[in-house]
Amino acid sequence: MLERLVPAIGWLKRYKREDLTGDLSAGLTVAVMLVPQGMAYALLAGMPPVTGLYAVTIPLIVYALLGTSRQLAVGPVAMMSLLTVAGVSKLAEPMSEQYVGYVLLLSLMIGAIQLLMGVLRLGFVVNFLSHPVISGFTSAAAIVIGLSQVGHLLGVKVPGETFLAILTGALTRLGQTNLVTLAIGLGSIGLLVLLKKRWPRFPAPLVVVGAGTLLVLLLGLDKSGVKIVGTVPQGLPGFSLPAVSLESLRVLVPTALTASFVGFMESIAVAKSIAAKAKYKVEANRELKALGLANIVASFFSSSPVTGGFSRTAVNYQAGARTGLASMISAAMIMLVLLFLTPLFYYLPNAILAAIVLVAVYGLIDTREPRHLWKIKRIDAVTLLVTFAATLLLGIETGILLGAGFSLLVFIGRSAYPHIAELGLLEREQVFRNVLRYPEVRRFSGVVILRVDASLYFANMSFVEERLRSVLAQRPGTRWVIWDMAGVGDMDAVAIDTMEQLQRQYSEAGVQFLYAGMKGPVLDLLRKAGWPQNREHLSVQAALQAAGLVSTIHPALPQEGESNASERLRSRVAQGTAASTEAR
Repeated sequence: MLERLVPAIGWLKRYKREDLTGDLSAGLTVAVMLVPQGMAYALLAGMPPVTGLYAVTIPLIVYALLGTSRQLAVGPVAMMSLLTVAGVSKLAEPMSEQYVGYVLLLSLMIGAIQLLMGVLRLGFVVNFLSHPVISGFTSAAAIVIGLSQVGHLLGVKVPGETFLAILTGALTRLGQTNLVTLAIGLGSIGLLVLLKKRWPRFPAPLVVVGAGTLLVLLLGLDKSGVKIVGTVPQGLPGFSLPAVSLESLRVLVPTALTASFVGFMESIAVAKSIAAKAKYKVEANRELKALGLANIVASFFSSSPVTGGFSRTAVNYQAGARTGLASMISAAMIMLVLLFLTPLFYYLPNAILAAIVLVAVYGLIDTREPRHLWKIKRIDAVTLLVTFAATLLLGIETGILLGAGFSLLVFIGRSAYPHIAELGLLEREQVFRNVLRYPEVRRFSGVVILRVDASLYFANMSFVEERLRSVLAQRPGTRWVIWDMAGVGDMDAVAIDTMEQLQRQYSEAGVQFLYAGMKGPVLDLLRKAGWPQNREHLSVQAALQAAGLVSTIHPALPQEGESNASERLRSRVAQGTAASTEAR
């Protein structure tokens, strides 16, 4: 039971000596990344840089003990930092003491939401944020994140939260640019890109941080207007409770909900990806609990919100991490930095931290996915573009909410107009296929066979009724309608009642209904509704036999016939046959 609550107990019991080398190597490698990244993402969130180091100490250890991923590196990430500054800057000025208090409260709220979702086993909820929504949101957010760092590169303060507001602010302040700061920033970006391209595993950010700090110190560039980090508090974070007020809770709720979902989506995506490579399984609800508790602890130790990061986790895995011990080693190294090395960061230019963020988020902008979706399913590409545009022009929270809402409308639209195909018999292969794809199929006199390829519920029954009337209007003299229900996974009460009404109406006109291939759950519902069993048949052929239209049920032909059918289908697909929706 205890091992179930604290997964680390399990891997600690079974820990192998040969795993230690990989864990130690990965822990040290990720710690080198965390120092500049943590400070850069804290600055992006509007927090003092040292809080980025606090975020990768105790919260990282909490996740390592409770999480089910062995390689996930938890800490501040660009997306969570942007969501933080977008939500909290409405309440206070970034970097102010009041602002820091609100961010700690936000960490607590995010943690409480994620923990509650995990306890209630609501991990599936994030599945409603579809891939096109996440892709569009991530690309737009990456652009906003990058643009938000322009002020640090120019050495001026640029206000605004949305793309247009930040862009306008930056353009109006170009004349105030500090050229030395701009040179440091652009030089850092060039060096980061070059080192990343030539030596991908080399700790380029740490080299750039060291070089930039020495440059400012030796040349006294801070006296030329180059903004620096300044005093970084030495020592481990102290324990404190965030101040709570009803007004701040009310204002922060939308940000907390958005960050909870987005942070978990980012974390679970990378955790599952690495777990698949390492051949083990992560559990969504336990991940929610672990991330929730990590964020709650973060709020007690002066940290901004945390989640699993793509780049750090990939490096952790590639460097040889086998267990959560690698993350604990990383946290221990950061604690040593906090205890002894923070004075070294005094002359670190803000422009270098901005450069680190810019290079990191550039990879989040995905230009291939819109083209890929447009080629396969255009409505998915439209969903991505709607989310992208809304996020870019209206803001982070509004963008993802509009994207999710549009995605939901698309889903409802699809389910409200289910695919319904009229079937005929391919006599050689003894299978029933869409008459629009296979014009040579045999149709039975006085019979219409309809296949429904979706669950039936109140929103789509009007379409089903209209489709039935349309088909029967084209087939005068029809005496039997056979519904192939193999594709119907569920029916609600309205759908059952509507089908009963249709049966009564058409029965008076001399048309009888039969049903074939019903699934067990649907049959159970119809039993409760009191449907007579003589309407239900195991297959379309059995329904035809019951209607007296065929004398025997023909067995399926041997493999050769099946191969011919498959070959025929492949040929039609290759020729682009049946492009209309009804011909699916």
